[in-house]
Amino acid sequence: MATKELSNRTLQQAVEAFTSAAGNISQAAALLGLPRGTLQGRLAAAKRAGITVPEFQDEDAGYIDARREQVARQNQTKTVRKLGNRVMQLEDELAAALFLRDNLSSYKIVANPAWRSEATAIWEASDWHVGEKVTKGQTNGINEYNPDIAKKRAEQFFVNGLRLTKMMGRDVAIKTVVLAALGDFMTGHLHDQNAETNYFAPVEEALYAQNLLASGIKYVMERSSYQLVVVCHSGNHARTTRFAEFGSENGHSYEYFMYCALRNLFKDEARVTFVISEGAHTYLDVYGRPIRFMHGHDVKYGGGVGGLTVPLNKAIAQWDRARPAFLTCLGHFHQRLDGGNFLANGSLIGYNAFALSIKASAEPPAQQMCLIDRDRGKTIVAPILFDV
Repeated sequence: MATKELSNRTLQQAVEAFTSAAGNISQAAALLGLPRGTLQGRLAAAKRAGITVPEFQDEDAGYIDARREQVARQNQTKTVRKLGNRVMQLEDELAAALFLRDNLSSYKIVANPAWRSEATAIWEASDWHVGEKVTKGQTNGINEYNPDIAKKRAEQFFVNGLRLTKMMGRDVAIKTVVLAALGDFMTGHLHDQNAETNYFAPVEEALYAQNLLASGIKYVMERSSYQLVVVCHSGNHARTTRFAEFGSENGHSYEYFMYCALRNLFKDEARVTFVISEGAHTYLDVYGRPIRFMHGHDVKYGGGVGGLTVPLNKAIAQWDRARPAFLTCLGHFHQRLDGGNFLANGSLIGYNAFALSIKASAEPPAQQMCLIDRDRGKTIVAPILFDV
């Protein structure tokens, strides 16, 4: 009961102060020594308790106006401070610009004519699939492929590869080109549908690919003075067996016989050397750096999130335990990728129905080349592109 009387008394005091201040809440709050908000709360409680509370007078608007002026002055002060800081920043920037202008000088760069490095070019050629049929209907309008297109792209491979090599040779001495023939130049009848859709039978397709390679090698020999080292590997599509034959793959490969025929064709050309592998890998020493060549079908890749790099780096780590390599060159996956310690090749055929079915990226047809510098190792990596 005492608490209620005290509460009513407090409310009554609030009303009396408000009344004596003629309804000016600011003055009433000052009389009681209370914040405006506290007094407003007590007046509201008084109304709920049935106590008559005078209405607010217009004089209270003066407090609001004063508060607004105070906020405006504070904002103005902040603006002035920001503008002052910006002026000082601009003055510093102007001083720096004037200093740079007044102290501008240059010196002459002189090339050292006595220093010139040497490099070897590597052209990766693989996955041409010269007899495979690809229509725009099969690839949602992205790509088409047939023997005529294969011929044009094969020709441009040698033309553009030689052009790029000569361009790079303006500032570095290039004496040797390694033509890495990494297999799958043909599609063959590896899958049952290939017998129905391919333009050629396997032997005919091998002959067609053979003639394209022979013509390209002659083009390079006639238009350059490079030494040409042709490193040859059979792909999985060229085999005559349904399953891979480990240890005897060459004996069941159309491409192996194709390489042998090409070697015989150029046996009297002193600037052409064929290296036809008897195993899954070939190692070539380039300025003391072992380069590993392979087709790539012994790397198992199931389309994981990490892409080709994960299974390939795991495989390379295992192979390096037996015989280390500075660089691994491979094809098979139709992906042009520079992984630092490996160089994966694209394809001549480009996007096809199989790539669509496995949800592979629609990568345009391209091949890969790089330079192995005598002093710096692998330097330039560039695509060999086509306009057909």
